[in-house]
Amino acid sequence: MTTTRAAVLVESGRPAPYADSRPLEVTELRLDPPGPGELLVRVGAAGLCHSDLSVINGSRLRPLPMALGHEAAGEVVEAGEGTDFAPGDRVVLAFVPACGHCERCVDGRPALCGPGAQANGAGTLLSGARRFTAPDGTRPHHHLGVSAFSEYTVVSARSAVRVDGDLPHEIAALFGCAVLTGAGAALYSARVTPGDSVAVFGLGGVGLAALLAARAAGASTIVAVDVVDHKLDLARELGATSVVKGGPDTVEQVRDLTRGGAEKVIDTTGVVRVLEQSYAATRAGGTTVTVGLPDPGAPLTLPALSLVAEERTLRGSYLGSCVPRRDVPRFVGMYRSGTLPVDALLSHRLTLDEINAGFDRLHTGEAVRQVVTF
Repeated sequence: MTTTRAAVLVESGRPAPYADSRPLEVTELRLDPPGPGELLVRVGAAGLCHSDLSVINGSRLRPLPMALGHEAAGEVVEAGEGTDFAPGDRVVLAFVPACGHCERCVDGRPALCGPGAQANGAGTLLSGARRFTAPDGTRPHHHLGVSAFSEYTVVSARSAVRVDGDLPHEIAALFGCAVLTGAGAALYSARVTPGDSVAVFGLGGVGLAALLAARAAGASTIVAVDVVDHKLDLARELGATSVVKGGPDTVEQVRDLTRGGAEKVIDTTGVVRVLEQSYAATRAGGTTVTVGLPDPGAPLTLPALSLVAEERTLRGSYLGSCVPRRDVPRFVGMYRSGTLPVDALLSHRLTLDEINAGFDRLHTGEAVRQVVTF
């Protein structure tokens, strides 16, 4: 039995500032040993993401209490029976524990794994188990099979991808969500090709990863859109050819900069109004990709005729349409070669005790990507 300090969400919907309302309680938990097909991982670094924030603010309901966090890297301490990992292996953790056997997995679409989605919705590991125990005897749920805001965690081996040992944890963690989701959206979902015009709405870690991947793919025009000035400045440094500050004339500006609309538009905000702007900023024959997680009850209104008369495509992208065991090593290789400099996304380093204040920075747009280091 392992003892770990972890950030546990006990109640959704507490108001910001979170440094005052403290929705995440840092507490000591007991952690059962890994079962068959599972790993005990010492977490080295864990990123703060809007997917975590959506659980904190209550826009995405999850079973509580829950040991939060889903973007992480660390080191295997113990491997359960039937895995191909060993103690000392460095790993990146992905937030869909793909079973490898269901129809979607066999089709090469592990992000849509049925058993993985069922486990994530129930707040369990892929096996259906929960491995945390609180001092009062309750069993906190797992967040997306990872529960990264913890010194130690138990995960399904299906959530883990082995990486080189010299990759710093704080950089490696970014590949588990921000890079897979953003770079994958550009390269796999939108299929950016040389010469394309691209617009990216929302310049957090996911949006900037999409921008970097679009540049690496050879896009000739990249328009970056956000409401925060310092994020627009960073987008320029990372290769945006133009930036637009979000407002009433956003669509018109993007269409002017891309001569009638971008061929590929990627929305990372999770805001329905912005998705509608993204679609309006896409040219005839173009593709709009959305990766943000809106409120589950929010309706989307689009001119339906445009889908046919303009041969438009609107596509969702989960986990960047990636295969983590294929694409984490691919994207790490691009990082090492300098074509995907994702270290530029890292804006803040935190301790576990600073995590509520970190979510304030995420809520206000101050941060790009923050990591808790252990």
